[in-house]
Amino acid sequence: MMKKYLYLLYTVFFIAILPLSSCKKDFEELAVNPNTSDKALPEALLAPAITAIVKANMSRSQRITNELMQVTVNMGDSEGKIFRYDIRNSEADYLWNAWYIELTNFNDIYQGGVDNGNQTYQGIALICQAWVFSMLTDTYGDVPYFNANKAKDGLFTPAFDKQEDIYKDLFAKLEQANTLLAAGANVSSASDPVYGGIAAKWRKFGNSLYLRLLLRVSGKDEANSSAKIKEIVDTKATTYPIMASNDDSAILMWTGQSPYVSPFATLRAADWYTPKLTSFFVNNLNEWSDPRIGKWATLFEGDYAGVPSGYAVGEMPQAKSTLPTSLQTSALLGNILNYAEVQFILAEAAAKGWITSKPAQTYYQDGITADITMWGYTVPTNYFNYDLVKWDDSYNLDKKMEMIHLQKYYSLFFTDLESWFEYRRTGHPVLPKGAGLKNNGIMPARLNYPVYVQSTNGDNYRAAVASQGPDNISTQVWWQKP
Repeated sequence: MMKKYLYLLYTVFFIAILPLSSCKKDFEELAVNPNTSDKALPEALLAPAITAIVKANMSRSQRITNELMQVTVNMGDSEGKIFRYDIRNSEADYLWNAWYIELTNFNDIYQGGVDNGNQTYQGIALICQAWVFSMLTDTYGDVPYFNANKAKDGLFTPAFDKQEDIYKDLFAKLEQANTLLAAGANVSSASDPVYGGIAAKWRKFGNSLYLRLLLRVSGKDEANSSAKIKEIVDTKATTYPIMASNDDSAILMWTGQSPYVSPFATLRAADWYTPKLTSFFVNNLNEWSDPRIGKWATLFEGDYAGVPSGYAVGEMPQAKSTLPTSLQTSALLGNILNYAEVQFILAEAAAKGWITSKPAQTYYQDGITADITMWGYTVPTNYFNYDLVKWDDSYNLDKKMEMIHLQKYYSLFFTDLESWFEYRRTGHPVLPKGAGLKNNGIMPARLNYPVYVQSTNGDNYRAAVASQGPDNISTQVWWQKP
């Protein structure tokens, strides 16, 4: 009886909240007179949906990614300290809920584009679906996909689809988006907080996202990623335009004007700088004499200094540098996918011999330059000749991967869970292992499914666990498995 009650309660709750995500505070000015159309109006849905996703991503980048990937340490010895790989089951709920709610809106944006004959909104919606679903499956593994978000059709308990099948369809969505946007006209600038309605820039973003996701599954022979990456970059570059400069980066710029106010802007300063920067994060920047440290760290006794992550219980070190409070309102923390990341993707592909348009060194250096300049600095004189930065083609592949991914790590600063995904894929950058780490010192491979899913969608949950493996942080997802 209790199980049935919980199922009904969840169903009613889920149906009730979905419409609310389409009608958010401070987005009223984007609404369109409902008397002018009886069809879905994508221009009224797009900005609220993207903004909600980016805010959710920033929240968990601060809470989860920064702790796992040794940007910060939320110091203390209590349970649930993520920097020790101690992750409570309840951590899983927030992103699952936030992402699935907005996927309903992206579905409506796509359908609105179909109903109104607007190819650009269709293409944008497909890209956003691919973006959000990729984060879902990379975080949890097998998830509801093909029959997800169909509550209004009476489907409340969708099956969990295999990650391999999800990725195949994500690629199909991105192919379709590229075609739609090739002929698509620009749309309302007010409806689009990322690119101001410019179809050509969305097309570049979609194809750059395609590269990110192809690289993610490149360890699986059946994905044939290397051949598709070569096609996009070398043989059909005009068919698949990708980001060509920082100006093409997909960033929701926080202007400080409502509704585009950073979610961190309202945090108390004490809450913001309570987590301390790690030695790993600070020391690399110090050793490179990297100017970005001026935006990302406070001084401690005249120097930039961090604390070791993963320290043992009872051995808490002295707190040192923190994230500056100026970052709370930084426009750049709304990053989705930037040009620097694309260059590091291409650097890896070139280092592995998949593409030949440019040498890996060129992509590597262009990626570094792009991120440093994006943050408002110029590349220091002789930066690329520093021993710890200098590229050498005689290095073995593992050394090249470490150099690429260490710099990529900084380009992914506050980008959802991206650096954690990439670490799980590659093992780079190499992170120091503290004596206090749990989970046998092994980086968590996923988040567990939300606990309530066991009661609201129990049969499909159990089928997913039987197929994928135990519902814990150690079970690898498809693209991680050998």
